[in-house]
Parts: sequence; structure tokens; C-alpha cells
Amino acid sequence: MNTTPSTVKNGDLLIAEPFMGDTNFDRSVVLVCEHSPSGTFGLVLNQQTDIHLGDVIEDVHPDLPLFVGGPVQQNTLHFIHRRPDLIDGSTRLINGLYWSGDFDQVKQAINLGTLTERDARFFIGYSGWSEGQLDAELLQKAWIISRTTTDFLFDTPTKEFWRGVLKQMGGEYKSIAHYPVDPRLN
Repeated sequence: MNTTPSTVKNGDLLIAEPFMGDTNFDRSVVLVCEHSPSGTFGLVLNQQTDIHLGDVIEDVHPDLPLFVGGPVQQNTLHFIHRRPDLIDGSTRLINGLYWSGDFDQVKQAINLGTLTERDARFFIGYSGWSEGQLDAELLQKAWIISRTTTDFLFDTPTKEFWRGVLKQMGGEYKSIAHYPVDPRLN
């Protein structure tokens, strides 16, 4: 096992290599929320479901879409947002982007219309790696590490997010963005 410290930081994006071969992460972009020597916690940003927040939490109106944060514990709810002025106890990931916080304040802000899907994203489940697991996957080149801005994250359509991040990186990554899902059909 490689003992070199990982270059991953909280707030980084893990972009699935186009031919990774793991159906849980096919063309996924994972936001790293917590990375330490003991493991990594992240949320898949571009796997929207047909389920809404109101389907899993009572007394939330209007209904906001839910995303699959990853294959681990899909009976848990997580969220990111860009409204620390409305939500106490949040963890800053990058400039203007926060993870978690006081969920009672979140529900109140949603119901008042001050927190919308332009400012928050909700996830069932999460992506997790045990100690050394992500580093091993990085050595296998399963993931591309990048950064983003809060505006890009919330303003880019979900279906275009994987390609959009790669195009934004430029160079060889811009070419990867155009790889077909199934090269046999090319």
C-alpha cells in the first residue's frame, strides 16, 4: 500500500474516470466533505432521483429534489448549501459552499421560501472510503481530482455536470469529456 499522503482535500471534486467500471459511480462527480487519514466521506453531485425531500421528511414544502449521495447508508439524509446566514453549525468546504448544519433551520427556511434548490442540495446516502481505500483508487487512476466554484456547482444542470467539470479543466480533460458512454457505439 502506498504511504504517500493523499492530495485530496475537503471541498475537492472526485471525477470518475470514464471507464471506471463501478456502476455506483458511472460518470459521477463526488464532492469530498471530509477527508482524513482514517477515511473519506463524500456526496455524489450528479445522480438526481425521482424522489423529493417531502417523500422522506414530513412538513417540508415546496418539494425539493433528492440526489443519491452514494451507495452507503441510503437511509440517511445529507445536504450542502450556500446559505450559512440561514443555517447554523455548517462546515465550510470551499468559499461559499457549506455542508450540513441545523436541520430545523433548514426546514423552516425551505417552508418560508428563503432556501431553494438554487441554494441547497439534499442527498440520500453517501460515498465512503476506509483508511487508504481512496488513495489506492487514486493510484489506479479511477478518479480525477479537481476543484469547482459554488456557482458552477449549483448552476450547472445535473445531466451536464460530469462533462462540464472536465471541460472546465481544459487540456486533456476536455477531450475526456467527449468520450462516449459505450465506445463500441462510436
